[in-house]
Amino acid sequence: MVQSLPQDFLQLMQFLLKDEYPAFLNTYQHAPIRSLRVNTLKIRPDRLKEKVPFQLEPVPWCKEAFYYDHERDRPGKHVYHAAGLYYIQDASAMAPAEALAAKPGEKILDLCAAPGGKTTQLAAQMRGKGILVANEIDNKRIHALVENLERCGVTNAVVLNENPAHLTERFTHFFNGILIDAPCSGEGMFRKDPEASNRWSLRAVEKCALLQSQILEAAAPMLRPGGRLVYSTCTFNPSENEGVISRFLEKHPEFQVKSIAQATHFQPGHPEWADKENPSLQEAARLWPHHLKGEGHFVVLLEKTADQEIKKPRTGKFPPVSASAKKVWKTFVEHTYVEESFLKDTYTVFGEHLYQVPEELPSLKGLRVERPGRYLGQAKRNHFAPSHALALSSQPAQVRQVHALERDDPELIRYLQGEALPATLAKGWTLVTVDGYPLGWGKVSGGLLKNHYPKWLRRDRIQQ
Repeated sequence: MVQSLPQDFLQLMQFLLKDEYPAFLNTYQHAPIRSLRVNTLKIRPDRLKEKVPFQLEPVPWCKEAFYYDHERDRPGKHVYHAAGLYYIQDASAMAPAEALAAKPGEKILDLCAAPGGKTTQLAAQMRGKGILVANEIDNKRIHALVENLERCGVTNAVVLNENPAHLTERFTHFFNGILIDAPCSGEGMFRKDPEASNRWSLRAVEKCALLQSQILEAAAPMLRPGGRLVYSTCTFNPSENEGVISRFLEKHPEFQVKSIAQATHFQPGHPEWADKENPSLQEAARLWPHHLKGEGHFVVLLEKTADQEIKKPRTGKFPPVSASAKKVWKTFVEHTYVEESFLKDTYTVFGEHLYQVPEELPSLKGLRVERPGRYLGQAKRNHFAPSHALALSSQPAQVRQVHALERDDPELIRYLQGEALPATLAKGWTLVTVDGYPLGWGKVSGGLLKNHYPKWLRRDRIQQ
């Protein structure tokens, strides 16, 4: 595999790493090490470890994460993955969200969010409380972001499809924390994604560094005084890491580099690799594959000086919900859920689609909005059709009736294939679970549970 790597890249790594270069180069002779992160919105790490058939080894810098054997285990094919109990993610890619350390009740922005690994990690830290804005400029990638947020049962996320510069004025001084996992040349992913090396060039590095600086400039005004900003890339190139941050700090003296709590597991940054050396960049973290089990990453934590008064942002107004939509939603909740706290929340509609909007969210008017909040379903003329997202973010104890399946139950495969199942339950919407965890909706009628598992997710086989 070494021969397929770009020569300009190899020469740069040899120059930077010196005596460490042979050890670094040797990592390309080995397959990537795979890992997953437990979704604590649904299950505790120790409980998942007891239930899955995989052999799991802890990831040192993320207590919810484990390595697994990719040759033996395929957790992506297990039904627990469909139920959102974990997210398959490179261990190094977990470091940025760990560094930001979002707290329940905060307002957090993931500015370059797709496909959602770091966003779902932040959501788990927030425990469903506060506002999580996930932005992705790429129209093609945003659908994976939405699907992963819904699979993981995230209820407090707003998904936008915007250029970061378009968000600056709308969210000025709004966020307690911002994560920028910036588009980059992807040098740290060459082992995992050989195509990334084919796309690499010195010109691409220059273009990425320019774009990264523009994204940072757009993000800076959106952070509250005293707030935290994490900048990360999955590349080794100093031009996109220490170089970008040193120029940003020179232009923005209100930001300071802070130590990362997980730094003992990583290598320090290299201030001397930047054109304008800033000693504080030694507090940044570099994740090298010859020093840990994971791919290449760069992470730096910045804090904004807390010496500026800010005005409380005005809560936005959203398209109102019609009387007929309110009625069918209220009827659905009363017939399907044990408790009716849903009915006290703030809602909006886009066409027939009903959403639960996070409190204190500013107006989104004029922005490209993929999800203004938790997607609840379609409010049709005579009935309400609940979303798959609502099923995966509900708890069995919240609903009136459950069709409980176990992972070795033959009916589970039939459900995942879209078939109707025999049922002795009362007529109406029913939450289908696997081993007690929500999997989707069914609707009982005439002794059958009619299948409402989404067609695009149906499959022939699962791993048990």
